[in-house]
Amino acid sequence: MESAKIMEKQIVKEPEQRKALFILQAFPGILLCIVIMLLGIFFAYLLGNFLTNFGILPAESSNPISGIFVAILLGILIRNVVGLKSEFEIGVKYAIKFFLKAGIILLGIRLSLLDALKLGMWGVPIILVCIASGLLVTLWLAKKLNQSNRLATLTACGTGICGVTAIMATSPAIKAKDDEVSYAIANITIFGLIGMLAYPYLAFLLFGDDPIRAGLFLGTAIHDTAQVTGAALIFDQTFQVEKVVDVATITKLTRNVFIVAVIPIMTYFFLRKEKNKAGEAYKAAKWYQLFPFFVLGFLLFSIIRTFGDAGLTKSGMAFGILTEDSWMAFYQMLSLLGSQYILGVAMAAVGLSTSFKVFKGLGMRPFYVGLAAALSVGVVSISMVYLFGGFITM
Repeated sequence: MESAKIMEKQIVKEPEQRKALFILQAFPGILLCIVIMLLGIFFAYLLGNFLTNFGILPAESSNPISGIFVAILLGILIRNVVGLKSEFEIGVKYAIKFFLKAGIILLGIRLSLLDALKLGMWGVPIILVCIASGLLVTLWLAKKLNQSNRLATLTACGTGICGVTAIMATSPAIKAKDDEVSYAIANITIFGLIGMLAYPYLAFLLFGDDPIRAGLFLGTAIHDTAQVTGAALIFDQTFQVEKVVDVATITKLTRNVFIVAVIPIMTYFFLRKEKNKAGEAYKAAKWYQLFPFFVLGFLLFSIIRTFGDAGLTKSGMAFGILTEDSWMAFYQMLSLLGSQYILGVAMAAVGLSTSFKVFKGLGMRPFYVGLAAALSVGVVSISMVYLFGGFITM
């Protein structure tokens, strides 16, 4: 009887012991990722100051250099120059798995569904056509150049929806490799930065001082939210058109909302193509294979933001308890926590898991795909804004 009780206590303790052991084993790797994330933010800040001090960007512009991107580069350098010891591997793998999903969930607080309504019935179709063109052109060209289906899917989502965020949200659903994630992010970041610096002047050349058409173009043709904001500020401070910042921001945030629908759709087609490649008769995938459930968390936080903003409009208080300043401070804090710190840890881990040998194997063709996708989205955006931009009033 006593021996049975002793065995029962041991069984109860075993999961706790395993949990404690896992935490001890994961801690060094997670700590390393946190340090790299903080260094990424610091160096991104220095680069941003360099751009503004030399007049490349307006003084009031938000920093277009992503701390996440710098953290990835630092991680890659450490992995390939110094090397990654086995003591860090468990924590690095855990950081990719857990921190990535947690960060994306918190990003939902940045997006109010009410913003989509402000664009009216003409704005959303423009956004949808631009998203579709980014997805279809990327996938078609990648197929013609015999590129990895996973890498093509990541690049397509990054081009069509919201840059780095879309890539990171899609990667778990299609089980993308760390090197493919890094390559896709590098691809999107480079062409997004080029667009941020060049498109404000192109927008003025094409649309003059029309803030709605210019804002729609910047919000649909440039990949990442920070880059869209930077481009809109360049346009404003160069041509003195303040309203373009509001239009571009609302357009981009509305475009970001479609991440909730696009990821399951892209996952469905990815799984279908992979099964066909394997020579298997296609069977309808289970519903839980198509939907990454952390996106539900993303949507939940977006709904919270929507109801909070609606409360401010109706009664001046978010959820009846928070003033406008308090509510803004709350969601900005969550947004910063998710976008800069938690995702920064995950992307530092991605960098630490990536070897230069894989980049050599991928070659330059994925960059050609990214270039063609960026240009095609730009052309489609210009066409749609010319055709329907005049119907929108804000």
